[in-house]
Formats: sequence, structure tokens, C-alpha cells
Amino acid sequence: MKQYNVTGMSCASCSAHVEKAVKKVPGVTSCSVSLLTNSMAVEGTAKPSEIIKAVENAGYGASVKGAARESAGTKLAEEEEALKDKETPVLKKRLFSSVVFLLILMYFSMGHMMLGWPVPPIFENAASQAVLEMLIAIVVLVINRKFFTSGFRGLFHGAPNMDTLVALGSTASFGYSLAELFLMIDAMGRGDAAAVARYSMNLYFESAAMIPTLITVGKLLEAMSKGRTTDALKSLMKLAPKTAVIERDGAETEVPIEEVHRDDIFVVRPGENIPVDGVILDGSTAVNESALTGESIPVDKAAGDRVSAATINQSGFIRCRATRVGEDTTLSQIIQMVSDAAATKAPLARIADRVSAIFVPAVMGIALLTFAGWLLAGRDVGFAIARAITVLVISCPCALGLATPVAIMVGSGMGAKNGILYKTAQSLEETGRVQIVALDKTGTITAGVPKVTDIVPAEGIDEELLLKRAYALEQKSEHPLAKAVVEYGKEMQVPAEEAEGFQALPGNGLRGVIGGKTVLGGSRAFIGEKAAISAEMNRQADELSGQGKTPLFFAEDGRLLGMIAVADVIKEDSPQAVEELRKMGIRVVMLTGDNARTAKAIGKQAGVDRVIAGVLPDGKESVIRALQKSGKVAMVGDGINDAPALTRADIGIAIGAGADVAVDAADVVLMKSRLTDVSAAIRMSRATIRNIHENLFWAFFYNIICIPLAMGLYGFAMKPMYGAAAMSISSFTVCMNALRLNLFRLHDASGDRSQKPVELPEEILEEKGENKEEAMKKTLKIEGMMCGHCEATVKKALEGLDGVAGAEVSHEKGQAVVELTKDVDDAVLKKAVEDHDYKVVDIA
Repeated sequence: MKQYNVTGMSCASCSAHVEKAVKKVPGVTSCSVSLLTNSMAVEGTAKPSEIIKAVENAGYGASVKGAARESAGTKLAEEEEALKDKETPVLKKRLFSSVVFLLILMYFSMGHMMLGWPVPPIFENAASQAVLEMLIAIVVLVINRKFFTSGFRGLFHGAPNMDTLVALGSTASFGYSLAELFLMIDAMGRGDAAAVARYSMNLYFESAAMIPTLITVGKLLEAMSKGRTTDALKSLMKLAPKTAVIERDGAETEVPIEEVHRDDIFVVRPGENIPVDGVILDGSTAVNESALTGESIPVDKAAGDRVSAATINQSGFIRCRATRVGEDTTLSQIIQMVSDAAATKAPLARIADRVSAIFVPAVMGIALLTFAGWLLAGRDVGFAIARAITVLVISCPCALGLATPVAIMVGSGMGAKNGILYKTAQSLEETGRVQIVALDKTGTITAGVPKVTDIVPAEGIDEELLLKRAYALEQKSEHPLAKAVVEYGKEMQVPAEEAEGFQALPGNGLRGVIGGKTVLGGSRAFIGEKAAISAEMNRQADELSGQGKTPLFFAEDGRLLGMIAVADVIKEDSPQAVEELRKMGIRVVMLTGDNARTAKAIGKQAGVDRVIAGVLPDGKESVIRALQKSGKVAMVGDGINDAPALTRADIGIAIGAGADVAVDAADVVLMKSRLTDVSAAIRMSRATIRNIHENLFWAFFYNIICIPLAMGLYGFAMKPMYGAAAMSISSFTVCMNALRLNLFRLHDASGDRSQKPVELPEEILEEKGENKEEAMKKTLKIEGMMCGHCEATVKKALEGLDGVAGAEVSHEKGQAVVELTKDVDDAVLKKAVEDHDYKVVDIA
């Protein structure tokens, strides 16, 4: 796929025209143009020069994206430069200048003529005032000349757009006023004062200047939204480390990231970002991989484990060998996925743009027919011209142009007041058309931070004693699950005790001496070897595990104290949010990189339609693509790993408290981080869409009634000034209808309308193996696993082997069930697990 930069596009009809022109080039198999990023993705065998020529022949500009890049660093720099918002500053200056001159023009045309405001004596003469109005109008038109160049260029190329409507309306007003000015001057020469007064009332230079000025306001808001949308790629690029410390000639040297090559040895100290993808040679640490996986729990790493660029080394010193650098790193691939998704995403056409191609030529044709008709009827040229111009003035695109942006402005304002930020007009329009909502688990459905959920003391043991011992022991541990116990202890104001001789036993648990007694904490398998666990306690532990919780067991001098369950708990409003979505007829799917057992437990609590577990960042993006075969998809997430999926989805919705990149990549941001705001955002969008349809109905109804009146078919010769007044009433009506959205209650679910639910594609289930016959399996009995993190480590090690299709790992059962696509030697399976300090005791 080849990507191009495209210049000169102003609306959806422009991008559609470019796409249509390129698709006609021999050798092009597919083409998709993005108005948001001013880019185009083309597949096929056509030469770039032929594609660029086709775009230029259509009236626009094009260039190959990144034609002169030499390295990954210069690539990122060029990408960032291309994504800078250069349009907004230009539009701000243009709008300010237009408003200044328009106010002066309005003072003379309206203030003096209608309200009697004073003007210099020289301008009390009607002709001199008319000339001044014309000159000021010309200044405003020159300031906004882009509307005219773009509009008439589109017209000449057979692809009229919104700029064409603006240019025609403004030109008609100016041209008619100019003709009236000449007639006024002629009347003055003849000394006909009555005619001069009559002609002076038919000047609409202020209308000619006001139309492009008001449309510039909308263009400015659009440019600002577009600029924020493209921040996603810039934020991803900022994550890329700029330097790395590598070993050269026996010494450590800090070099630019561009100078790191494959197989270079680099070192990373605690607190530093890992610069490139690599494999650990020496040392052990805990790595925060939330930038890539979205999971909040750090992953323990040792020699032989892989590390990825932009993740954070939290605790130990490590030496690594670079395996993937530059554009090959995981982060760079995520950046590329976001870029490709943005480039190939079909532009969300505006309703007004879709009808403009028919509306503009139709109005022009009607005006010509009116002119010719009255001439054939025997009327004079002046009368015929006046009727034709009245048709153009009364069918000015203001009502049509305002129908969509005014409703969107009010709808987005209502959303902002309620903490729902729609980044673009397109996102507000399309959110209400969503048929499937895909929810990330961690930080979206759940809180994203492990918390204590259950405390189960053993028989004869006081809950306070269990908490005191667990709190004292876990205070010394750096494990994320330990932090959950410590936080709970602080909340419950548990008395602090000192654990002496503290030891962390890798793969098992913790040991310490408290009050002269040896206290142990860890997995059921580890504690079960030191103290008796009753059948009832085992039953409760299995029940908690089935709910996606991790039981931590504690014992003192060989006596079981009990267990404390820790889990990433579901948010309070998640079940309500899912229920509201389902009542709207929307399918709800949960995506997570977590293991299937925990994911299904969370999904059951939330009430979702389907759970898809074990999904990596690129996997989420592919699932979204599969879901899009069934209908429009919204992706809701909060992590950097969600960025490709958020961009690929028809609508990306970010939880406001999440990562900046997720927020930047999304179309809608929920500032209050409430999942119920997802249904509220859809509800607000649906109300706005209904309002837009009402506005468009009025705009066309108005034209159906008024255009024949302007043509003089009802026996009434309407003057252009009345046509302009009618046009103003039409615009006023559209605005007032849009203001009704201020009364809409977007959190009231009582008025929700349910749509027919779509069928989810079965291929998603098939990809995850849920509908497949288990062809070949092996069960590994493993010692040393104590929590979900251990499960994830073993799962990753096994699934990294050639021939392993998947692995279901359970630390409670102490086993891993491996699904094979071909026979894999037991020794290979055993080594993969034991390389991570766990012990394989049997393979069946």
C-alpha cells in the first residue's frame, strides 16, 4: 500500500472526487482518501506519477508520503511535521480580518440606512455610500478568496462542493448589487432621484460579504477538530525514546536511537525507558508494559525474556541484545497501524455535501430556465435577469449549509457540558449509528488497579489477626498484588508490625518472622505444603478463582490463617452501562489481553454479549475489522495498546482518565471516565442526527416553496431583496430548531429507541478456538505458580513455541493445557517453562 499527501480538499465531496479520479487510473485496485489527515492510500501497480497526475487533473495536489526518508528518526520527524495543524492559524487571521471589515460594512449599510447612525458627509450621498460598500465587500471577498477558487474550481471540474454553494451565493449577491449600482449611477446622471432611492434599497453587498465570513467560522471549528484528531500519531511518536546507552569497545556510550543496530548490546537502568525491542542477556527486573499491553501489573523479566521499546524498566539493571530496531519495533508497528487505519478509513460524508452536487446545478439550471422563459414570454431583459437572480438569492445555501453544522455545534456543546467531548462533526454524526460496541476490560469495565475483594479467615482464626499478619508481610513485597493488600490495610487502619528476616521466594511466595513466629504468604500450592487447607477453604478458593479473583493464602507456624482474594474489580456503573447499550439494540463485546477464565468472570458480571480474551494490541485491531463486517463498530478503551483499535473502529471512544494516546486516537472522549457516558454519547448523537434531518427537511421544503415563487410562477414578481429576507428567515428557522437540542436530557434512558441487533461474526469465535475441536493437547503439571501474573508468564512462554496454537494456564490447578498444531517434544515444552523458574513435574 502506497500513501500520498493530498492538498486542496475542503469537504467530503472533494475527497470523494479525488477517490473517484484515482480509481480510474489503470492498475489501481483500491483507493481510500482521508479528509481528516489529508492523505490517500492506494493499492495496485499504477506508477506514483500517474496517480499524482490524476489527482492534479481533478483539481487538487498530491505527493508521495515520505519520498525522501533516510532513517526511522527522520521518518518520525517528517511525519510530525506533516501532521502539524497549519490550517487553524490561517483561518483565525482570515476570520478576524473578515469580521473587522464586515462590521464597518454593516455600519454603513444597516446602521446608517435603517437606524440613522451618523456617517461622514461625503457618504450621505447614496452613490458614494454604495461605492464604499462595494469596495469593503471586495476586501472581504478577497480575504476569503479560497472559497471562490475552490468552489469554482470544483464547478469547472464537474464536482461542485460546499465551497461552490458559498461562492455562488456570494457572487450572486455581489453581481446583482453591482448591476444595481450601475443603474443607480445612470439614474443620477439622468437626475431621476426616485430611481436612485429605489436602486439603493436593492444593494446586498453586506450579504455577499457575510456569507463567506459566517462559513469561515465553521471552517475554523472544523480545522481545530481535525488538528486534535491527528494528535494521536504525534503522541505515539513522542513515546519513542530518542537515545540509547549501548556497549562499544567495552564502554557504555549514549547514542541517538537512529544509530542503534540489530545485535547491538544496550543497557537499561531502573526508571529508564527501554529504547528498542530486544532480549535480556543479564539481570532481572519488573517491566511496566502498560504502554503496549494496557495491563497495569508489571511483568517480571529475566535472562532470555523479550523486552519492547517504550516500556519502562522499573526495578533492576539489565543488559540486552537488540532484535528489532527502527521501523521494526513494536511501538513503530503500532504507529504504522494507527497511520494506516487513519489513511484507509473512509471519510464520513456530511449530508449537505452529499446533496450539494445535485442542488447546485439544479438551482443554476432553474435560474437559466427562468431567464429564458420570461424572455420567451415577451418580458424585457431587466425583468428576466431580476427573476433569475432572485432564484439564486432565495436559494442561497445558507439554510442548507447551516442545517448540519448548527445542529452539530449545539449537540457537541451539550455533550461538553456533560463531560462528553466529540472531537469532530463526523464523530458526532456517526456515534449514533453504532451497532456494536467493543469494550476494553482493564481501566474501562474494571478500575484497572488490583484491590482486595474478599477476606476469608480459617476456622478459629480472627479476621483481624489474618489482616495484621498479611499487612506486615506484604509491606516488604514489591509485587502488585501485595500493594493491594497494603492499601487495604491502610484503609482499615491495621496496626503496623515489623516482619523480620523477610524473604521473597520466587515462584512461591513470602516468608518473614513476626512476633517470633514464622509467617508465610503465597499461592495455595505453596502454603498447602506448609499448612493443612480444609476442603471448605479449597472450595471457597475455587469459587473465588472462578470469579476471576486471585486467592492469597497465609500461614503462621504451620497453622493456616486464611486467604485474601485480590482482583481488578469491576466499576460500579459498568453493568448499568452495558444494560443501557443492549436495550438500545447494540451488541456489546469485551476485548482483553487477560486469560479466558478471568475475562469470562468479568464479562458475566458486566453482562456483555461476548468475551474475547488473550488479545494483543494488533489482535484488537483485527477483531475490530472482523466486527465491522456485521455493522458499525465503536471501540471503547483507555490504554496506549487500544490506539490501533480506536483508530480502526468507525468510532473510537476513550475513557478520559486513560492514556493520552488513547484519548488522542479516539473520536469521542469521556472526560468523567464513566462507562454510562458511552450510552449517553450515542443517545446525544441520535438526537442530533434527528435534528439534522429535520433541518434538511426544512431547507428543502423552503426551496420547494420559495423557488417557484422567486421564478414568478404564482403571478408575483418577487424582488431580490425579499428573496434575501426569505433566505434569512430560513436560516433563522434552522438555528432555532437546532437550539431545541439544549433541552435534551442525554442521561435519560426512558426514551431510548431499540434498533434490530446485528449478528456477530462467527469467525471471531473461530479465531479464538472457541468453536474448534481440540485436535491435539498436552497437559503440563507445573509447580511454583502463585498468581495471574505467573499464569501470564507461562502462557507467553508456551505460546511462543512453534507448533503451539494456545495455552490455558491455571495456577490454582498447577497445570497448563497446551493446544498443538503439530507434535512438539516434551523436552521443548518443559524447557520453555523451566527457563522462567517454574518446575514441570509431569507432561501427559
